[in-house]
Amino acid sequence: MRTGVITQKVGMMRLFTDDGKHVPVTVLKLDGCQVVAQRTVEKDGYSAVQLGSGLAKVKRVTKAQRGHFAKAQVEPKRKVAEFRVTPDNLVAVGDFITAEHFVPGQIVDVSGITIGKGFAGTMKRHNYSGLEASHGVSISHRSAGSTGNRQDPGRTFKGKKMSGHMGQVLVTTQNVEIAKVDAERGLIMIKGGVPGSKGGWVMVRDAVKRALHKDAPKPAAVRKPATATQQTA
Repeated sequence: MRTGVITQKVGMMRLFTDDGKHVPVTVLKLDGCQVVAQRTVEKDGYSAVQLGSGLAKVKRVTKAQRGHFAKAQVEPKRKVAEFRVTPDNLVAVGDFITAEHFVPGQIVDVSGITIGKGFAGTMKRHNYSGLEASHGVSISHRSAGSTGNRQDPGRTFKGKKMSGHMGQVLVTTQNVEIAKVDAERGLIMIKGGVPGSKGGWVMVRDAVKRALHKDAPKPAAVRKPATATQQTA
């Protein structure tokens, strides 16, 4: 099991195939996705890698987080996430994960925070059909209808689908295909839509219900951080 990556949603576009067909894709960008810490079985009881992406202003980072990033000798990150991996797929702290971590044609799972819709009714939120347009219904066409049974049990069960806050929840879309990878610009293009709004953080990982692509690099496609001598040169 390999690590996933933290990406940022750029938007949507389309790609043209050789036979002239167009494929809608979502463009995801890797913004300095770097390994911040490791979790090992000996020390933590499980194996995982902690990744950080995007640069954060130092004044917006807590003192505890500053110490965490300083220990790893990496710049403060805006987004931090942890991915479970097998011990043989651990990645060294400080390494950058590149877009070549995934290959075209690979099947992946993507997770993101959906666009918030605010307070919504049952027809929009849960796809209720609503009440009759006429036949005795006067002002309750879009209402939820009955929410309980009768004197027994005499209450509404927990979890009943009702009106309420819609959207802005973590959603995972499984088995989507990588259409194209632009390693130079750090872009991953995925067929179809991806949960979240433009600029939102999206986690991309290998599909759990499909076998790993034969060309996928192990443990990861990495780029070593520049040393002090390379930066001054």
